[in-house]
Amino acid sequence: MRTAEKDFFREGTLRILSSLDVEAFLWKSFMYIRNYIPADHVVLTHYYPEERKHLALATASVRGGSLLNVSIIVPEQAHTLLGRPGIQTQIIERADEFPPAQTWVSKGLMEKDDSLLTLRLDVDEKIIGSVGFVARGGKRFTQEHARLLTLLKEPFAIALSNSLRYRELLELKELLAEDNLFLHNELRQMAGEEIVGADFGLKGVMEMVRQVAPLPSPVLISGETGTGKEVIARAIHKLSLRRHGPFITVNCGAIPVTLMDSELFGHEKGAFTGALARKRGRFERANGGTVFLDEVGELQPEAQVRLLRVLQEKEIERVGGTEAIKVDIRVIAATHRDLKAMVAGETFREDLYFRLNVFPIEMPPLRDRRGDIPALVHSFIRKKLQQIGLRGKPSLEPGALETLMAYNWPGNVRELENAVEKALILTKGKSIAFESLDGTAADQAAIQPALSSPSGSADTLPLDEAASRHIRHVLSLTSGRVGGKKGAADLLQINPSTLRKKMRKLGIPFGRRKASTSNNAPV
Repeated sequence: MRTAEKDFFREGTLRILSSLDVEAFLWKSFMYIRNYIPADHVVLTHYYPEERKHLALATASVRGGSLLNVSIIVPEQAHTLLGRPGIQTQIIERADEFPPAQTWVSKGLMEKDDSLLTLRLDVDEKIIGSVGFVARGGKRFTQEHARLLTLLKEPFAIALSNSLRYRELLELKELLAEDNLFLHNELRQMAGEEIVGADFGLKGVMEMVRQVAPLPSPVLISGETGTGKEVIARAIHKLSLRRHGPFITVNCGAIPVTLMDSELFGHEKGAFTGALARKRGRFERANGGTVFLDEVGELQPEAQVRLLRVLQEKEIERVGGTEAIKVDIRVIAATHRDLKAMVAGETFREDLYFRLNVFPIEMPPLRDRRGDIPALVHSFIRKKLQQIGLRGKPSLEPGALETLMAYNWPGNVRELENAVEKALILTKGKSIAFESLDGTAADQAAIQPALSSPSGSADTLPLDEAASRHIRHVLSLTSGRVGGKKGAADLLQINPSTLRKKMRKLGIPFGRRKASTSNNAPV
């Protein structure tokens, strides 16, 4: 090898092996090689022999390097040529006169009258890709140019191989981080989440959950904020055939509009400013599992269109990507909004609504399942004691549950959970009275029809008198029976022992005293 060739090889190799990022080393090497080989830009590809295609990874010109991610199908003629032993470089004098180069033209990698000089890259006698120099006009390259480029065959092959391994390592690192996060979330959910009221206030909901869980059908869970829609979505996932797959939550109202596509569908490296690496979106991460779209009514119109395509085609496309990616997911959506009204107001797509609303589940508010409050309180006390790190087992002050039962709970189960945590902090784990609710029990009880009196308006009566009249009225309907099926406690949706304590406090006779003073049947 002559001195000039040695210098060319050394300087070219230093630039080719200067970076693991393909667009970086491709630009540095191009800026040097163009002094010896006429070219306007260069394209680096990775070859997939099983699929007979090249994936154009990056391109570089005097303006800099950039990622491409463009598929180039290799025609049969070119595929046969690639497999011939001894073939290293190939000169194409005009793209429109060589059919295999027309694919490059169709992908915008070169013009019809451009010249192309390609170098095949091998590792362990296996083709891994190619580097192609493109020049404007025909017949721009000579055999001397091809011979010079052949000197850099091994450095280009090593650089491509290292870069591919580096990209694979980054993707595996991202997958590991995601799997680690998913595992921690699962452990947290398993340790701290249970469905209180599954056999009482949520019995009907749980029956629907068991019916739909084994099926692939989309589910739409509606209900007020704080009713536990995500808990039900997780229950559907855990009872489904996808329970060993991921459960990915998407808070549709918390993602900025400008990042919606990137968060949901991912992006390619270099797709926009700040996209320093390829990123998988939430739908791709959920492959083989479930996507939970929380507050789906908050989705912007553009995102609704993209979501509809995912539901119809079962495929996504990363931002900056050119290929569709198949995904195997089950979609569960939740909202506190009236989607029917939004459809009528043309703020939510009708076709998307019908795609999501295959199996609707309505979550009851806490005020309609007051009988679950005692069990919820005890469950939250156990959970919060562990989270806060308090020791001991605090007791409830007399009348504490009655206070909670009288409150209207506009924030539902979430508000109750927060109230328990606040009470534990204030009392430092001692007896709890729940005296600091947002609004008094009397204020809440006064607006409840359940406490209205047949003979007067509830808002003109003291709380105890209104409650006493209502309880007596219900007892008259149950012939004095407090407990049991269709007893007063069942109709009032509270625990029988709680009702008896309330009756003692209000001086309402029951049991043996009732039997001695009334002809009604004993409780």
